[in-house]
Amino acid sequence: MIQLTFASLQVRDLEASKAFYTNKLGFEIDSTNPQACVFKYNQGQASFAIRTPLEPLEGKELGIGVALWFAVDENVDELKEKFISNGVATTGPIIETPFGRAFHVKDIDGYKLTFLNTK
Repeated sequence: MIQLTFASLQVRDLEASKAFYTNKLGFEIDSTNPQACVFKYNQGQASFAIRTPLEPLEGKELGIGVALWFAVDENVDELKEKFISNGVATTGPIIETPFGRAFHVKDIDGYKLTFLNTK
């Protein structure tokens, strides 16, 4: 194995999740169909999808143990404030990691998204 080429998250409500990722976080839609929406960020350098469930999700907690990390060239302090002003709840302060400064948010299904400035 040499590389993870794609990630897809199962979501409870495709349209609500699509609105969260585009309106609150600023992702762009690359393509969409009735079962999925593929996003791109920063001219397509980061790509992943949300999709309708592959199995029943009733009674299951989504997002536990899953984190997607996005390297950004933006100032994480400013990006975090932008997300907060868009109504996105962050999950703690900006942290110093071995890879750079980062902060976390959770999407509406509980998936953790980490935004990391590596500069």
